Amino acid sequence: MAHHRCPDALPASLFLTLILAPSVRLQMAGASLVVPAAARQRVYNKVRNCCFGMIAMSPSVITLSHGDALLVVDVQNDFLPGGRLAVGSGDEVVPVLNRYIDVFVAQRLPVYATRDWHPPDHCSFTPQGGAWPAHCIAGSNGAQFAPRLHLPRSTVVVSKAMHSKRDAYSGFDGTRLEHALQRNGVGRLFVGGLATDYCVLNTVRDALKQGFTVCLLVDAIRAVNVDPDDGMRAEGEMCRLGAHPVVFRDLAA
Repeated sequence: MAHHRCPDALPASLFLTLILAPSVRLQMAGASLVVPAAARQRVYNKVRNCCFGMIAMSPSVITLSHGDALLVVDVQNDFLPGGRLAVGSGDEVVPVLNRYIDVFVAQRLPVYATRDWHPPDHCSFTPQGGAWPAHCIAGSNGAQFAPRLHLPRSTVVVSKAMHSKRDAYSGFDGTRLEHALQRNGVGRLFVGGLATDYCVLNTVRDALKQGFTVCLLVDAIRAVNVDPDDGMRAEGEMCRLGAHPVVFRDLAA
């Protein structure tokens, strides 16, 4: 599989400890102080923005080429504000992803899009003992892609979690995504969408396991944050596993 150069993920290591630690304690004058989640979030946001600024100033500008593909994860109505399982500010990823889509389409590079496509009695739903309210039921409006998401007609749509008794957070789980990517000679994936701490995280994990180079579109992801730090930890884990954090301005004009 071809290997491509991405921006160095090293700046992300500046905040991995903050993200991945289950709790953060400061030792001051012999006393132990637990840093509240809200304060951690503020510090994380400042350091995160600083790190992404460092990436953007890096001379390693990304030039897209044959073997690159864009993977849009689960940008569906039920995950947007007003949906059955809304991700906070989830709609903010749509205009950013549209910019990426325009670039990939202009360079005739493939676009893939995953979607939850659940039966009405899916095991992840609370009536069946699952953790989530019913969402993204196959054929429903909630399962449709965001209407303002400009997916091209050539988009390869990958449906997942279609069987009642099996859940799947990863776009690779129980699908033919890996086969489709390999058949089209894809070696590097640019991944964005919803939600950072579930389907994006698990899709990136599996992509890396399968040997793909992964560029994580950090300006085009948002988290559910069942626990306040979930999104931060997920971003940190993806970087630690080898994903390269990327923002739109990193792409060569």
